[in-house]
Amino acid sequence: MSRKEMILKEMEEVPDPLLEQVVDYIRFLKLKMAREKFELPLLSESSLKKDWLRPEEDEAWQDL
Repeated sequence: MSRKEMILKEMEEVPDPLLEQVVDYIRFLKLKMAREKFELPLLSESSLKKDWLRPEEDEAWQDL
């Protein structure tokens, strides 16, 4: 049984009043994943910036 199937099976037993909380949690997890995906390049930018902004880099890319 796949994880999705296990989740769907569990969802069948969740009372209706709790389903909104389940949906809210799923949306929270999706938003968190999207933010982490977006933040990673931003975090690495500061550490790579010192290499990107060197004159040697400008020379290497000037013909493109």
